[in-house]
Amino acid sequence: MTDVTLIGLRVVREICSTGSFSDAAVSLGYTQSAVSRQVRAVESAVGATLFERGARGVTPTEAGLAFARHAADALSSLDAAVREVSTLRQHLTGSVAVGAFPAAAAALVPRALAQLAREHRHVTTGFEEGSTPALLRRLRSGRLDVAVVGVCAGPQEHDLDGLRQETLLEDDLRVAVPRQHPLAARPLIRVDELRHESWIIESAAGHTPLYGAWPTLVQPVIAYEASEWSTRLGMVAAGLGVCLLPGLALPSAPAGVTTIQVEDRHWQGRATVAVTEEQRSAQADAVVAALRQQAADLRSATSGNDRPATRPPDLDRAATGGAPAAPVLTADMGGGGRPLRGP
Repeated sequence: MTDVTLIGLRVVREICSTGSFSDAAVSLGYTQSAVSRQVRAVESAVGATLFERGARGVTPTEAGLAFARHAADALSSLDAAVREVSTLRQHLTGSVAVGAFPAAAAALVPRALAQLAREHRHVTTGFEEGSTPALLRRLRSGRLDVAVVGVCAGPQEHDLDGLRQETLLEDDLRVAVPRQHPLAARPLIRVDELRHESWIIESAAGHTPLYGAWPTLVQPVIAYEASEWSTRLGMVAAGLGVCLLPGLALPSAPAGVTTIQVEDRHWQGRATVAVTEEQRSAQADAVVAALRQQAADLRSATSGNDRPATRPPDLDRAATGGAPAAPVLTADMGGGGRPLRGP
C-alpha cells in the first residue's frame, strides 16, 4: 500500500473545508491537476473513494469525511510537535557539567553561569574547580562537558588532540603589588625589576605551583605560600609581598592592591580557552556562548582601566625584535592547531 503523505493529508482536509478541488488548489498554492493527483494517491493508499465528483463540484463520501477528520487531528498534532521542538530549542532543558581552573573561576565562569541561568532556566549546571590536567582528564572521561583551562604558547604538555578549543581571552599575567609599593604607580615594568621582590605563591602540596613567582625569574624569594586567591591577595594588600594575577582575574583584586604588567621577551603569554569534545551538546554550546559573551564583557571592562587588559604594542615589539607579535592562540582551533601547554 502506498504511504499517505503530509501533502495528501493537507489536500483532503482543504477540499473538505473549501468544497472544491479548484478552491483547495488556490488555498494551498498548487495546480488543480496536482490536487487531483494527491487525491488519487490518498484514495489508492486507503482503498476507498473519498469524494464524489459531480457537475456542481465534489462531495465527500462517508470515508472522505472520516479521513478528513483524522487528517485534521494528525496535522494539528504535527503542528504542536513542531512548536514544542522549537520551544525546546530556544529554552534548553537537561544538565551540563562545567569545570574551570582557579583564575577563571574568580570572575569569568561565575558570570557565564549566571547568564546561562537567566537565559536557560531549565538547564541544571554542575561546577568544579581544578587544574588544567585534572579538568582535561574529566572532560575526556565524560564527567565534564566544558573545561575552561589556562594555556601558554610553547611545547605541548597536555593532550588536546581531537578536542574542540575556543580561545576566550588572550591575556598575560600581571603582578599584584600593594598600593603603596614603589612600582605601583607604573603600569609597565621590566622583569629585572622584580628580582628582589618577596613572592606569595600558591601552595602546591609537593607539586610545582600553578601560580608561583614570575615564570622566568631565577631563584625568586618566596615569602609565603597560600592555596586560595583571596588569601594571597589579602597578604599582598597587607604589604607582605607580591603575587601573580592573571588578567581575567583582575575583577577579584581587592582594595589595597594594584596590578602591573611586565615586559619580558622570554615570556610567551597565556590564554584562557574553553575546551569540549568535538561533538558537543546544545547545553555545552550554550555554556560556551555565555563564556564568549562574558569574556568580551571582561575585555571591555578592563580595557578602560589604567592597567590595560591586552598586551601593549611595545611589549609585542620587544618580544619579536621590532615586528608585531602574532596572537598567542587562534580562536576555535581544531586538534591540529598550534601546540599548547598550560598549568
